[in-house]
Amino acid sequence: MIRAQKTVQDYIRTIPDFPHEGIMFRDVTTLFADPRGFRMAVDQLLHPYAGADIDVVVGLEARGFILGGAIAHQLGKGFVPIRKKGKLPGKVISQAYTLEYGEAVMEIHDDAIEAGAKVLVVDDLLATGGTAEAGIKLLEKLGGNVVECAFIIDLPELGGRAKLEKMGQDVHVLCEFEGE
Repeated sequence: MIRAQKTVQDYIRTIPDFPHEGIMFRDVTTLFADPRGFRMAVDQLLHPYAGADIDVVVGLEARGFILGGAIAHQLGKGFVPIRKKGKLPGKVISQAYTLEYGEAVMEIHDDAIEAGAKVLVVDDLLATGGTAEAGIKLLEKLGGNVVECAFIIDLPELGGRAKLEKMGQDVHVLCEFEGE
């Protein structure tokens, strides 16, 4: 008997009604906990960029740090975090963005990216695109050139990919889930 090979999507757990009723939370911690699943996700995310002209990988808080660090290591590039407000020491620049239920602020060190640097932005999930949009705006303020944005999951109904593409960004995703 031949077993079907698992995909990245097979490792992702869905938790209904979290953090609010009606939300289907896509939990990547089960993917990260499995050595085959984690390696598969990192390899598939970085594969399009092997040999590409990228200077630095940027991870969006928080699961983007896990992925971005692993991808940067494999590509032999530096890693820069974009964090929620108040988490970085030193001088930062900030960008507010809209969430489904309010507003938040992302920050990056004001010297984290050199002008002209070619940047790969990484996160686990693309929903409304607000977090990624804020990250891209921060990188552009520093003179960075976002080469592409890479995510494990896209929730197409929430319009994040369309938002980023309207900004002129190329988007790479490993899988999609319908619904929120």
